[in-house]
Amino acid sequence: MIDAKFAPYGALVLRVTTGALFVYHGLLKLLVFTPAGAAGFFDSIGLPGWLAYLTMTAEILGGGALILGIATQLVSAALVPVLLGAALFAHRGAGFGWTNPGGGMEFPLMWAAVQASLALIGDGAHALYPLRRT
Repeated sequence: MIDAKFAPYGALVLRVTTGALFVYHGLLKLLVFTPAGAAGFFDSIGLPGWLAYLTMTAEILGGGALILGIATQLVSAALVPVLLGAALFAHRGAGFGWTNPGGGMEFPLMWAAVQASLALIGDGAHALYPLRRT
């Protein structure tokens, strides 16, 4: 059973928290690792370097949209493949556990499940532009 009174606030917490973490990871690639460095890393794991630019853009803009509550279901669904790609390409070699050296797949897989859940649940409370108005 869903608690109709508090469920929108649970979705809000998930939306804002994951949005902030996406923005952080995108800015980390942009400002610390640099776009060229991120592209080089993508190349080193067998992905095309241009995908790093797309990933940074998805993380920063998608994270901002989640924080604000703009089309949460669509944005969350679009971010699931980004997270699955991170799990399968960047972290698979480290095994499952996130505490393994190099960080395993556990964390990005959990994020993918959270984003899939938000895609199903919806915007939650205080969304700026939900896809559906109730």
